[in-house]
Amino acid sequence: MLRGLIKTIRPHQWVKNLFVLAPMFFHKDVFVTGPGGVPALNLIVTGRALVATFVFCLLAGAVYTINDLVDVEADRIHPVKRKRPIASGEVSLPVAKGMAVGLVVVSLSMAALVDYRFAAVALVYFVENCAYSFKLKKVAFLDVGLIAFGFVLRVLAGGYATNTPKISFYMIACTALLALFLGFGKRRHELEGEHAGKQRAALEAYTKTSLNVALGITGTATAVTYVAYTLDPATRDFFHSDSLWMTVPFTIFGIFRFLMLVSGKAGRGKRAESPTQDMLRDVPFVLNLVLWMIVVVAVVYRLRPGS
Repeated sequence: MLRGLIKTIRPHQWVKNLFVLAPMFFHKDVFVTGPGGVPALNLIVTGRALVATFVFCLLAGAVYTINDLVDVEADRIHPVKRKRPIASGEVSLPVAKGMAVGLVVVSLSMAALVDYRFAAVALVYFVENCAYSFKLKKVAFLDVGLIAFGFVLRVLAGGYATNTPKISFYMIACTALLALFLGFGKRRHELEGEHAGKQRAALEAYTKTSLNVALGITGTATAVTYVAYTLDPATRDFFHSDSLWMTVPFTIFGIFRFLMLVSGKAGRGKRAESPTQDMLRDVPFVLNLVLWMIVVVAVVYRLRPGS
């Protein structure tokens, strides 16, 4: 049952909560100047950011549990999701409900200790996801909009938790557009599945054509917004560098690779339950993401060979 409980809170999906770290990362607060001018890790800011990320992981686990409780009957007719612990009976309904309550209480209590603004955003995130699970996920396009809003809340929460002075418009815009892109990709992935309409009511209002158009628009808008961010004079002045544009090819490759994964053209054979799992298992996508992070760190912190 313990294994079933762990599967229910979906740790592999927690990678999305790395967005909580974004404000600290892009505002150069990860490192401070130590003795002798040597860069040192800012333990206070980094610690608060990691705690905030952990809080959202616990909240996400509670939301996934609640979602599985709400969808238990629909999951039982799905060829893959019927194997989920609650749907299969591996985890009983009373135990799942108890775990959900416990996760909410612990996570919101921790959030209150970090910062009251952070706690308020975490609470909004939880309420929004509950509304999504019980009702709003049945409304096509609004469901994806709420997913995107959840990512924006993660970024705002990270800013409050680390007392980041200002979260840029570009960070919010890129986060919202990227989240919309990923959300439409998830629906496109689900539309290929058996019993799609019975599994998710909103899928009945989607078509492959409408989702392909939505993916094209949001993917292009994400890339354009990111390029504008890297070339913006304020960005170059803030980072004291004109080199952030070097990360653009990795961003564009990531967008195209994701499109290949959700459309089934990446040659991976049997598809996973969600595009997130496909991404984490896809070597080109993960390698590209790692390279993007390395280049961003090198540019933001002005790292040079031998420095």
